[in-house]
Amino acid sequence: MKRRSLCAAAACGLLPAAGRAAETPRAAPLPPVLTQPAQSTPLASRSALLAAARAGRRLVLAGERGLVIFSDDGGQQWQQAQVPAQVSLTALCFGDARTGWACGHFGSLMQTDDAGQTWRQLLDGRQLAQLELTAAGDDAALREAAQRRIAEGPDKPLLDLGLSPDGSLYAVGAYGLAFVHRGQAWQSLHTRLPNRRRLHLYAVRSDGPRVFMAGEQGLLLRSLDGGAHFDALPSPYKGSFFGLLLARDGALLAYGLRGNIWRSADQGESWTAVDNPVPVSLSAGLRRQDGSLLLLAQNGDLLLSRDDGRSFTRQPALPALPSASLVEADAGHVVLAGLRGLQRQRLSFT
Repeated sequence: MKRRSLCAAAACGLLPAAGRAAETPRAAPLPPVLTQPAQSTPLASRSALLAAARAGRRLVLAGERGLVIFSDDGGQQWQQAQVPAQVSLTALCFGDARTGWACGHFGSLMQTDDAGQTWRQLLDGRQLAQLELTAAGDDAALREAAQRRIAEGPDKPLLDLGLSPDGSLYAVGAYGLAFVHRGQAWQSLHTRLPNRRRLHLYAVRSDGPRVFMAGEQGLLLRSLDGGAHFDALPSPYKGSFFGLLLARDGALLAYGLRGNIWRSADQGESWTAVDNPVPVSLSAGLRRQDGSLLLLAQNGDLLLSRDDGRSFTRQPALPALPSASLVEADAGHVVLAGLRGLQRQRLSFT
């Protein structure tokens, strides 16, 4: 599944700025999986798949060992993409029919400009640690932590991506990893987040000025100024939140462990529990083209809401399928991605 394999006054803080670069620890070598291209396999559609997205009419799925596959006929037939690394990919995001991003283990972040057919590496965990060192400024504790990350090497995963309508791309992950790309530059957001314990961040969503993040132990963060400042929100639940959805009416849904679904109509100031008859953790969700909401349980059950997340109807999985993500294939079908591969499923909600 998408959330599985996850795995603090430094002397340099007392030195003038010109002396700090010399004290940066030597970076660990890159793991081979970051430099070796993904292997082609005839079993791609039956391999472990963790992420799903649409690139225009094309469906794109991604998963273990750098596997990316795509379909141009609603999920009937699939082709394998060319990917420059063998890392597990945990999230996909597309800004239009051609441009998209993927993230995953070892801090890997990739981009495609041809709707997911070929990919190129943008960043890895070593470069992310350098971004955190830059953001630390004169804070000795933060600099020490960033230097430790550099010495440890790129061993921490990115877990989710969120694209804002203004083009800002957010990436979050384990141990409080959080970054944003605007214009031509990537920046670390760690120093802006009230997350000193560096709890894992599992989800990020943005509609422009509003940016929401969610993570373990009920962590909920919010920015109302496009990511310039973040506040911790009152959390209605102390378990992990694995995902966020923004409804048509502007409401925010947070969902995750043990089937918990919470809805806020006031930008996270207060929350209402949403009934869910399925006590199974929810791993993914999407807003469909008609505005309805779909949530995916880890056993393959689907939950549909046509009232902006106030209530949900269940479609049981037949048969049960370990599921990690989903994508809308057409008005009547979705494609589920999971540890046993993919499944194209008809929606039977009445």
